[in-house]
Amino acid sequence: MAFLDNSGDIILDAVLTDLGRERLSRGDGSFRITKFSLGDDEIDYALYRNANSSLGAHPSGSAYYDIQILQTPVLESFTNNTSFFKSKLLSIGRTNLLYLPVLALAQGTQGREDFYNGSYLVAVDENTQGPDTTNALNMNTAGFFYGASGFENDPSPMTVDQGLNTTEVSNANPLDADLVEQQYQIEIDNRFGGIIDPSGNAASVSFIDDDNIATYFISTRTDPSFFEDITDTSVRAAVDGPRGTRLVFKIKSSVELATSTYLFTRLGSTVSLPGASGGTVSNVKFLDSTVRITGVTTGYRLDIPIRFVKSPA
Repeated sequence: MAFLDNSGDIILDAVLTDLGRERLSRGDGSFRITKFSLGDDEIDYALYRNANSSLGAHPSGSAYYDIQILQTPVLESFTNNTSFFKSKLLSIGRTNLLYLPVLALAQGTQGREDFYNGSYLVAVDENTQGPDTTNALNMNTAGFFYGASGFENDPSPMTVDQGLNTTEVSNANPLDADLVEQQYQIEIDNRFGGIIDPSGNAASVSFIDDDNIATYFISTRTDPSFFEDITDTSVRAAVDGPRGTRLVFKIKSSVELATSTYLFTRLGSTVSLPGASGGTVSNVKFLDSTVRITGVTTGYRLDIPIRFVKSPA
């Protein structure tokens, strides 16, 4: 890995991702470049020196306002799809937009589960869920989710709201149709679990990459069980302004986590957690991961911290 020298001409550095190189190597025609996307990772817009800059306008005139941005060294393109494009660019023809929609996790005051010590906890097996096992956890604790069975016992699913997060525009106004997310991309480590709807029905995996990250495309048209209507302003939401869609889902633990401690031993540690019979359960194995939600329309991305937990037998 190295920096690209941008001190002279503008450089276009295009590379294939790991998946792209794999398809190219097949030689069966499955490799076709049909789309591309742009991002502005590593760009510091504070370096734009016009009259509003804290450093003042560039002394050489308007042609040099962006010279520091253009000449900032940037890293070479990554081939690992999980390591780049944290900030994707979006093209919108209209020039009258003051706000763009965001994705926000509904919690607490929005009537949904709060985190437990900074993340959602997913119990990976029946022994951990209980309630009649010796080391069962207290699944009524805020932030705890059933991950093996009994998904209907969770009072609320993991919930992501989309819309304008501002009080400057009333939430009684509808969100512009071309800004409403109708499809979401959900990414999760396939070794740890899969995505299900609030009733426990599994979503279809679109593909699994070379890093074992499973990608799901969830659409309002084909997957209505993953959505709730929040256009009624009497419904509490995580955004203050006009609302788009609400995505709801749960996580089912993988067979590997449910039946083995191998990944917990290699990648995790232990912790004490509230027990079903009072007190705490010690030596609960855990490993931390992330579920990534991306709006397909706007490219806005939200990472949700997840902790998979397994009680001692």
